[in-house]
Amino acid sequence: MKDLSADVLVVGGGLGGVAAALGALRAGRSVVMTEEFDWIGGQLTSQAVPPDEHSWIEMFGATRSYRQLREGMRDYYRQHYPLTAASRAWRDLNPGAGWVSRVCAEPRVGVAVLEAMLVPWEGAGKLRILKPYHPIAAAVDSDCVRAVTLENKRTGDRVEISAAYVIDATELGDLLPLTGTEYVTGFEAQSDTGEPSAPAKAQPDNEQAFSICFAIDHVDGDHTIDKPVNYDHFRAYQPDFWGAPLLSWTGPNPRTLETVTRSFTPNPDDDPLLVDADQRKNAGDGNLWTFRRIAARRNFVPGAYASDICLVNWPMIDYMEASITDVSEAEKEKHIKAASELSLSMMYWMQTEAPRVDGGYGFPGLRLRGDVTGNENGLAMAPYIRESRRIRSVTRIVEQDLSHAVRGDKGAVRYRDSVGIGMYRIDLHPSTGGDNYIDVPSCPFEIPLGALLPQRMRNLLPACKNIGTTHITNGCYRLHPVEWNIGEVVGLLAGYCLEKGLEPHQVQADDSLLAGFQKVLEGQGVETRWPEIRAY
Repeated sequence: MKDLSADVLVVGGGLGGVAAALGALRAGRSVVMTEEFDWIGGQLTSQAVPPDEHSWIEMFGATRSYRQLREGMRDYYRQHYPLTAASRAWRDLNPGAGWVSRVCAEPRVGVAVLEAMLVPWEGAGKLRILKPYHPIAAAVDSDCVRAVTLENKRTGDRVEISAAYVIDATELGDLLPLTGTEYVTGFEAQSDTGEPSAPAKAQPDNEQAFSICFAIDHVDGDHTIDKPVNYDHFRAYQPDFWGAPLLSWTGPNPRTLETVTRSFTPNPDDDPLLVDADQRKNAGDGNLWTFRRIAARRNFVPGAYASDICLVNWPMIDYMEASITDVSEAEKEKHIKAASELSLSMMYWMQTEAPRVDGGYGFPGLRLRGDVTGNENGLAMAPYIRESRRIRSVTRIVEQDLSHAVRGDKGAVRYRDSVGIGMYRIDLHPSTGGDNYIDVPSCPFEIPLGALLPQRMRNLLPACKNIGTTHITNGCYRLHPVEWNIGEVVGLLAGYCLEKGLEPHQVQADDSLLAGFQKVLEGQGVETRWPEIRAY
């Protein structure tokens, strides 16, 4: 087994992990970052999900480096893709002209830009990236993680990496059980959190569904896949609250819970420059083709794209049958395989049985685009994870801290130790416990440093969906720009503590030390307060 060491070890190369690595590197520290899949970028890339963002993202409400990522993706298209003159000149270029985000793009572009952000540090010998490695053990002493053992998922080779600070940026909070860090899963009880939307009793196994996303286009010919083994099971499956079979265009509206039927029109001849991806005005999910479209063929010169490319991350592929947290590796793989079967079943249903507006059935011209998602089986490389183990933290963020129904015009709670900001509705997908959507309007919120600190562990920091939220507040702290902000802050915090000879809990508890760290964040382009908007 090899031995490596660095100032900072980042386990997990998703958005939070990449941001953490960049933060620590900019603070002058050496970093080893590991990732269990072939692509870095997590929910943006290997999970294939276009960014879920708030309506003001083009102006404020994200860190400077996150805006660099977004603009880097647009510039990549301008430099390398055959855009039309109008699309190339479009300041807020939306390559996919999807309604879910102002930057709907192909996952490989996200990979390319993230790698470009990291490659100078690799060349300088400050950063080493190990793929595809996942953690299997940890050495802990005096509430500090001294080293983590990781295994190559293909070869079985192992490496032990020691570091002064260890950052858990895994999608499921994998380091928490390995290090003995106290954590929570699933739904907390209302008697514990006081949250209006919480149940009377805790439900630790009740978590949001995960999904296996996939990309499709629509071209001439018959591209029907083989009938999935479990197709008949999923074809007959209908959750009690769904109002229709899962494999259909019909299901609950996330906000109203009324049963609605969505449309599906491959390759509509719409003008991408007219798409206004602002979900305050239009939720955008009425037409499933354009909702998460990641390549709009009319953004490109004629003939460059035979079809739009659509990313399928729809309610119909939410896998609600079991959690994959705190189960055996065999059980986890069983359910990931079943979720893949659900996604392929949705694809097969669309190709063979889905009703069309012309009165016919099936779209045999739909084609899986595994080349777009980097996976031979046609699906995304990694499961799209919405909920993780969560640390028992110094500060716990609860629903009443940011619910608009509770806070009203006062706005979300302002934290003395704010280290970032975010905004998204509390958006909880159907769960393994049989819950329908939970959708709670929220206020623009802050990220307290105390939510990024375990109560006991001194050098382990979270950088993904494993911070001190609840099952409910995870629903708005789990999205792309907030995860990036969290990761960037903990990377900078590790560097700050090493420079000053401090520990994270000291920084959070002492007003003068905290002010010094917040000054560092300000200098790095991290917004810690929402701007005050005044009418003139």
